[in-house]
Amino acid sequence: MAVTAFPATRMRRLRRTSALRDLVRETRLSPERFIYPVFVDARAEERAEIPSMPGQFRWPLQSVAGLARDVAGRGIPALILFGLPASKDEEGSGAYRHDGIVQQAVQTIKDAVPGLIVVTDTCLDEYTSHGHCGVVRDGDVDNDVTLELLARVAVSQADAGADVIAPSDMMDGRVAAIRTALDGAGHVSVPILSYAAKYASSFYGPFRDAADCAPRFGDRRSYQMDPGNAREAIREVELDLAEGADMVMVKPALPYLDIVRDVRSRFNVPVAAYNVSGEYSMVKAAASNGWLDERSAVLETLTSIARAGADMIVTYHACEAAAWLQE
Repeated sequence: MAVTAFPATRMRRLRRTSALRDLVRETRLSPERFIYPVFVDARAEERAEIPSMPGQFRWPLQSVAGLARDVAGRGIPALILFGLPASKDEEGSGAYRHDGIVQQAVQTIKDAVPGLIVVTDTCLDEYTSHGHCGVVRDGDVDNDVTLELLARVAVSQADAGADVIAPSDMMDGRVAAIRTALDGAGHVSVPILSYAAKYASSFYGPFRDAADCAPRFGDRRSYQMDPGNAREAIREVELDLAEGADMVMVKPALPYLDIVRDVRSRFNVPVAAYNVSGEYSMVKAAASNGWLDERSAVLETLTSIARAGADMIVTYHACEAAAWLQE
């Protein structure tokens, strides 16, 4: 078929007015795509702003119900909980206590806003004294011992009323271990959102401040993915789906939009992308210096993540973006 030459073809015709641009827009951003991350701190008596993440807070348990109502009122369907326990130990036992901070927060939120989807991050790093995502033996994380604890965490969170379990540890076999444990405990209907392709990224720095979970020695490169690998991400997703994952996540989002696109193209399951703390804080810092317009930069960023193929976006911008989209 011959290409019609200029001037018969004028691409600008459909860009002429705002109404025309809205009509033909290919990717439509909506608060219904958002999952809002929340840090709940067992030690806090009032909310405390996170210095490296302006506009984000560590929340005391007594404030969580009000926060949940606000999130739901903005049209955001889900939040994901991260816990800061009162104390830590070598095996992160606070993660699977029936009265742990996340377990209490789940119950509080479901009582206050039953229709809000509560996702629980299922990992040990916030609860271990060494800051790693599992049990350390001889200076390294013991994969198979850690699986037993992750399964206990998942069951305790589901017992508390979590709607979705989201393992983020990157241990081999953890989805199968969690699925088996959930089913055995009667939680056959609780889905798993696996952090299937989680990279060892430099963009996690502010989160580690927020959750007080930076490793006390070494790093996490022996279990999180190498940033140079794309084919490996596909293998990770394949394995997690085979083990029983219902949804998968790519983390971080912006440096890995190619991975989001590859996963979306290859698998017919819901795909999430995590617009992580470093991505958030970069925009906040640039906006505070007048180097870019925050509203337009955030909406462009989130649109790009959706355009790449993410059905769901975990983002600290969720509340602001929801308000901007509803203006």
